[in-house]
Amino acid sequence: MKNFNFKSEKEVLDFLKKNKLVRFVRIIFSDVLGRGMSFTIPSEEMKSAFGIGKGFDGSSVEGFARIEESDLIIVPDPETFRVLPWDYDVQGVIWKEAVVFGDIFNPKGEHFAGDSRYILKKTLEKNKKFGRLLTGPELEFFIFGSEKEPILLDHGGYFYGGKWGEIRKVSQFYLKEMGIFCECDHHEVAPSQHEIDLQYGDALTIADSIILAKYVIKRVSQKLGLFASFMPKPVTYVNGSGMHLHLSLWYGNKNLFFRNKKDSLSDLAKKYLMGLIKYGKEIQLIPNQWINSYKRLIPGYEAPVYLAWGRKNRSAYIRVPEAHLAKAEVATRIEFRSSDPACNIYLVLATIQAAGIQGIKENLKISPPEEKDIYEMTKTEMKKKKIKTLSKNLNEALNLFKKSKLIKETLTPHIFQKIIQNKEIEWQRYKKSVGKRYEKEVSPYEIKEYLPVL
Repeated sequence: MKNFNFKSEKEVLDFLKKNKLVRFVRIIFSDVLGRGMSFTIPSEEMKSAFGIGKGFDGSSVEGFARIEESDLIIVPDPETFRVLPWDYDVQGVIWKEAVVFGDIFNPKGEHFAGDSRYILKKTLEKNKKFGRLLTGPELEFFIFGSEKEPILLDHGGYFYGGKWGEIRKVSQFYLKEMGIFCECDHHEVAPSQHEIDLQYGDALTIADSIILAKYVIKRVSQKLGLFASFMPKPVTYVNGSGMHLHLSLWYGNKNLFFRNKKDSLSDLAKKYLMGLIKYGKEIQLIPNQWINSYKRLIPGYEAPVYLAWGRKNRSAYIRVPEAHLAKAEVATRIEFRSSDPACNIYLVLATIQAAGIQGIKENLKISPPEEKDIYEMTKTEMKKKKIKTLSKNLNEALNLFKKSKLIKETLTPHIFQKIIQNKEIEWQRYKKSVGKRYEKEVSPYEIKEYLPVL
C-alpha cells in the first residue's frame, strides 16, 4: 500500500476510496510554541476539506486568535498526506489513520498571521533567489520511566551501552514507512539519552518530518510503558538535549556552499555563516524558547555557548563538519548547534534563513575559525578575539528579541507580539516560583511545568 509521496488532491481521494481501512485523517498544525496540535476527521470528509477547508476554534490554541476572532480554517496540503503505519484496535474495531499538514486561513480567505508553518514558507519563497535551504536535523531525547520524574534508566554513554535502543529502531521503521528516512541512530553522551538523525531534505518537509518524528518516538515509548522527553535539560548533572541543524543552500543540483576541495566552504556559505553569528543573540529566543533551554546552555556539557565557528570545535555556535573529499561537493555544509528539540522548528528555520541571507546581503567578512576549546579561554582572550556569548537566561534573550528589526521583519507582528507576551508571562511565573535560586540547576518548577509536555 502506498503510504506517502502523494502529488495531488485527486491522488489522495482516489487512495481513500480504495483503502477503506484508513477511516480517519488527523490534520496537524503547530501552535506558536511549536507543539503539534491536531484534530481528526472521517476520511470521507477529505473532499470537503480540500475544497473549503475545515474550521476550528483558534481561541484555545497558544498564540493563535482572541475569542472574538477565533474562527479559523485549515486547508490540507495533499503532498503532506501520509498513512500512519500501525493499526488501531479497540474492542475488536480495527482501523488506520492518515496525517496531513496544511495552511491556515481566516474567514476572509487570508493566510492566518499566526500560522508559523506559513511564516517558514513565506521566508523561503522571499529568499529563493539565494538558493533552496536544505537541512538535516540531529534529534536528541531522553527516555524515562514516566512523565513525573526524570530518573535515568541506564549507564550508557556516547556510542556505547544503554537500554531501549529498540525504541530508536522501531521509530525508524515507522518513519520509513511514511517516507521519512533516517541516516543513523545511537546512544548519546548522557545516561538514558538517545539520538536519531533524519536524512537531509528541503526545509519545509524536514520541519514537518520533525513534528512527526517526535510524535512517533513518543508513541513507541508509550507503548512500552516509557516516556520520551524532548525537554532541553531534564537533569542538572548530565548533558542536555540539542537539535543540531545541518544547513546548505542549493540551486538545482548544485550545492552553493561548496567551493572546491582545497577550500570547501564557498564565499556565499561564509557570509551566511557570519550572518548567523552576527544576529545570533537577536534570534536566540526562537531556537531556545523555554526557561529550561538556558540550563542546557552552560559551559561544561558540550553546549554551544559562544558565538564563534570552527571545524572541530564543539563549544562553538557554528561548526563546519569536514566532509570526505569524495563527497565534499554535496556534503559541504554548516552545523547550527544552539537549537534544542523543544523549539518551534518552523520559526527556527525561518529565522536562521533570514539571518543567514542578511549576512549575504551585508557581504559580511568571515572571522578566523576558532579551534581552541573556548570554555578554557580567559575573558581577556575572548575579548581579544571578539567572541561573544549567547544570553544566559530567557529574560536576557527576550530583551534582545524585542529590539530586533530582523525578527520583526521575518515574523508577522501577530507572532512577534504573541511570543513576547507568552515569554514575559513564562518568565514572571518562573521568578515568582523560584526567585533567584537555580540559576544553573534544573528546578523542581521546570520538572513540573515542562517534563510532561515537552
